[in-house]
This record gives sequence, C-alpha cells and structure tokens, in this order.
Amino acid sequence: MPVKLVQSTASAYQYPLLIKQLLLTPLAVAPDQEITYQGKRRYNYRTLNERIGRLANGLAGLGVVSGQTVAMMDWDSHRYLECFFAVPMMGAILQTVNVRLSPEQILYTLNHAKADVVLANSEFFPILAQIAGGLETVKTFVLFSDEAEMPAVPVSMAAEYEAMLADASPDYDFPDFDENAQATTFYTTGTTGNPKGVYFSHRQLVLHTLGCAAALGGANAQGHIHREDVYMPMTPMFHVHAWGFPYLATMMGVKQVYPGRYQPEVICRLIAEEGVSYSHCVPTILHMVLGHPAAKTTDFSGLKILIGGAAMPEAMAIAAQKRGMDLFTGYGMSETCPVLSMAHLDSADLKLSLEEQAVIRAKTGRPLPLVDLRIVDPDMADVAHDGKATGEVVVRAPWLTQGYVGAPEASEDLWAGGYLHTADIGNINPAGYLKVTDRIKDVIKTGGEWTSSLQLEDIIAKHEAVHEVAVIGVPDDKWGERPLALVLLKPECVGQITEHALRNYAAHAIEAAGVSRYGVLLQVSFVKTLVKTSVGKMNKRLMRADPAALCM
Repeated sequence: MPVKLVQSTASAYQYPLLIKQLLLTPLAVAPDQEITYQGKRRYNYRTLNERIGRLANGLAGLGVVSGQTVAMMDWDSHRYLECFFAVPMMGAILQTVNVRLSPEQILYTLNHAKADVVLANSEFFPILAQIAGGLETVKTFVLFSDEAEMPAVPVSMAAEYEAMLADASPDYDFPDFDENAQATTFYTTGTTGNPKGVYFSHRQLVLHTLGCAAALGGANAQGHIHREDVYMPMTPMFHVHAWGFPYLATMMGVKQVYPGRYQPEVICRLIAEEGVSYSHCVPTILHMVLGHPAAKTTDFSGLKILIGGAAMPEAMAIAAQKRGMDLFTGYGMSETCPVLSMAHLDSADLKLSLEEQAVIRAKTGRPLPLVDLRIVDPDMADVAHDGKATGEVVVRAPWLTQGYVGAPEASEDLWAGGYLHTADIGNINPAGYLKVTDRIKDVIKTGGEWTSSLQLEDIIAKHEAVHEVAVIGVPDDKWGERPLALVLLKPECVGQITEHALRNYAAHAIEAAGVSRYGVLLQVSFVKTLVKTSVGKMNKRLMRADPAALCM
C-alpha cells in the first residue's frame, strides 16, 4: 500500500547527519574539558574546535576542495583527532593510512585511493623517501614532527602542520551537504593479495556513533560509558577510525588521552597519571601491556576495556578481572565501521564467579541497536538459536560499507543475498549472545567434521604456562587435517613443561569440554614467535604455510 511522506515547510531545516554535528554537544556542555597528547600537550574542546577550523583553512589554502582525498600518516594523536573532523567536514575524504603495511602496500593504497595530499609524521619520512617516486596523484605534503627539530625532509614540503595552523584563521564556514557524501576511506589488512579499500559516509559514521552510545549508555553496571570517564585508544586510529570511539568520546565531551605509538611503559604511565577509565584494543596489545614490568605497579582497577579484532580467551578475562579491569568483547570488522555487538553482562550475571563471567565476557555479544544480525546456512536460512547450531554470520546495519573501492565483483560477493557476509562462523544462544567460533578459512576440517580453532585456543590458553597460542590445521593423510597448537610460553616457563605434557593437558581438557572428538588429535609445538598482521591479529595463513619455521 502507498505510504504517506512527511511534508515540511520551505524554511524547515532538514538536518543532514554530518560529522560536524558531533561537535555541538561538547562545545555546549564541556568546552573546557581536556584533551592531551602523551600528557605533554594539553588543550580543551574550545581549542580543538579552533584547530579544526585552522586545519580546514590551511588545507583550503593548499588547494584542497570537496571530493579530494587527504591521507594521514601518524600514530594516535591530537592531530589525528583534528583530521577526523576537519577533512570530512570540508567535504573532502580522509584516508587513514595503515603505516604498519609494507612501503609497497602503502604506495598501492595511496595510488588506489587517488590521494591528493599527504600529512605525515617525521617517523614515516623513510617510507616517504622510498615511495615518493611512485606516487601517481599526490602532489602536496604537509609534514610534522614530535622531535624538537624537523629531520631532513625527503619530499618537497608545502607546509609544516603547526605553522600552517598558526597562520590560518580559526573561522571556517563548514557547509551542509548530502549526508551520504563519502567521509573516509582506508584499506583492510587482508592476508592475501593487495589490501582492499572500504569507505564510509557522514551518515554512516554519525549513526555508528549513536549506535555505540546507545549500547554503551544502556549498559546497567558493566561496560557502561559516561561523561566522567577518561578515554584513551589502544587501537590505531588508522584502523576503522579507532573503532569509531574518538567520534563517540568527542560527542560525549569526555577527557581524551592520545598515547602516540603504543609503548607499554607509556600506556601504563598514562593510565596512572591521567586516570584513564575507558579503552579498547586487540588481545595481543593487552598481552603486551600486562606483560611489561611497569604493569606490576600500575593500578588497573576501574579500567573498562572493549576487546575486539580477535577472539578473547576466557583466561584473559579472568586475569583482567583479578587486576580490577572490566574486560568484555566487541565484534565487528573493517567492512562494518566496525562495531556490531558487545558482550555486556546482565546484573544477575555479575554475581557469578569470575570463571562463569568470563564465559559470557568472551562471547561476541548482543547486537547494537539497528543491527540485524543473523546466523545462516549456505541457503541463507536461519539456524536455531540454541547455542549449538552454527552458520555464517551475516548482517545489515545502517553503517556498513557499501562495497570495496574499485572492486565490483568482490563487492557483489560481500553483499550476496542482500546481507553483508562476514566469513565468520558462529552460534547464538537463547539469551541472544553471538559466539564466533571461527573464521571460515581457519576452521579445521578433521574427519569430516568442523573443529573450531578458537575453541581449542581458549582451552589451551587456560594453562598457566601459556602466554599466547594459535591453532591451525595441518594436512594429515588419515584425517584430512589435524589441529596443531603453536604455543608461545611465558618466559619463566620455558624449559619447565614439555610439548607432550601440554598436549596431554589439552587432550583431557578438550574431552571434558565436550569439543568435537577430533579435537583430541591436537598436536603441540612450542614456538619462538607467532606471526601477526599489521594490527596485531594472528596471521594464520602465513603460519599454515610454514609452521616448522616458527618452532623453537
């Protein structure tokens, strides 16, 4: 039947969902709230707003216009926060460059995105020197440094960042335009082929911010975020907008702390000195921080940390709770902006033991508002929500990328059947919690059954000698594949336990947990390192290629 459209008067303001609107609340209610970079530079939201205007005027003076792409190469900083706003608010597109990619891949992403301007920290001058001759569209460089003096520059510098802002007016008339205009682009850290570009609009970023605010604000006691929190990212701002939390923190007007490059001693110092109470990271970053000597004297009580990017072992949740942390899982991917679900506990759950809570905290969580998340079979039919039946996770939400830059076939595959395909396998229990059990490409096909590598990792990680573990499938003439646990021991446990003993421990624990009977075929190898991607995820593709090369 026909629907009736809402009519408006000619003078009514239609209110496009633009990133600039996220600045309204903090400037109204918290203009004097503090933002700090490494505890060394400090200013308030009023100054942030002025610097956003100065940055826009400076870029406009260099010829940046609507639709052009401005690329940023920096660690987590106040400068990055300014770019998160100024560039898209001008109508330009912000490319957040993954500085942990190889120089060849960075060159590919800049050329593929057709970047016009590059803003770069002097730490990345060696990379610029390598790739400058191959840049196809970049003509302008704005450079900056945290050092007292600027090192020798490898390219023709149009401006120095701080000098450009100092010379520019703080007043910039940021226009209204279509909320579906592209705001950002970045490249996924896939393990095969060239990185793939994804993109997001103003509308998507604003709705993602509101969705996260609703989910985190709706939490009763655990995982809750409020205006008196102190926010610090431990996820790179080049990776899915630091999971969107700088936008959320700014909209809420909370104190923000930017640590620069992730160094455990700096992270611990800032948590202590700045009173950090809310953060997010991948499991390997938290492992790195907690394993540093400075962590032994750092008070982590009251620190809320959202874990994502990889499965969180239950053992990590237990250990973090013992240190006073509120650790819980979030789920998403580069293509989803990224947050889709969070593992908040109901009040009754908080009365459970730490071990029982960890089971829930390590799940992938319940969907955010506006997220339509399903578990489906190969025919796109829903599977039972009984906590056992598994299928692929597919999703719809108003903030998902509409495709890959310049890759129509891959984009069609991503959205086959009208839902975005995550390539994750999982189940949903009667309480509505999603549990991702594996990536489709990482599941181990043993004896005609699927065995979850993540479930085996979670069991092995509970052993007190294990620092980190990755389980991969290796070819086996009889079973097709057999699970192999690549185990990185805690330094003090090296030589104190044998591979055979750990395998026996794991076999008994696997059997007791009721995992697929083929899980007990597990082999164990101690390794000197585990291969990870540029954002700290386990790179199982490379580990499968030559696991023997990793062994001790």
